[in-house]
Amino acid sequence: MFDLPPVLATENVVFVSGAFRRTLKVSSLENFVETGVPKGLLGDLLRFTNQEPASVRGLLKTQVPLPVTLTSRLLNTRIGEAILERASAIVHPLRAPEAGVSGLKAALVLGVAENDGVLTPISFLRAYPTEEMAVNIPQLMVIVEKAASISDLVQFFSDAPLDGLR
Repeated sequence: MFDLPPVLATENVVFVSGAFRRTLKVSSLENFVETGVPKGLLGDLLRFTNQEPASVRGLLKTQVPLPVTLTSRLLNTRIGEAILERASAIVHPLRAPEAGVSGLKAALVLGVAENDGVLTPISFLRAYPTEEMAVNIPQLMVIVEKAASISDLVQFFSDAPLDGLR
């Protein structure tokens, strides 16, 4: 009836550190969540990093219930925008890093809306509006180091954004 173009969704998560790039297919993550068996690069990554497959699978199966309207409203506040700006230094479209904030916002709202009010890592990836999503490893490591505890993480994300709002 309608000849609509396919909707963009992340097919690949590209881990980037300088000139180093490794691509992980979202379909391999979905297969891992369904079967519990990590294959290919995912299996290699888990072995190389000494990660327990069951705990990684548990993280990928995490479900966070969120009201769509409230999520959208919060992301469109000044503090929401500031947090998205910080997060977009870590996760952004591979070929358009400047579109990181809008990509995150779309993925969060659509990931919740298209998954009956529940956000999961897979629903987030399937809603992210670009075929290749970059994960900046050095920026991610900065956050991991600063997040020695949950209070440190909250402090990190709230201090700097609030400075500009006072």
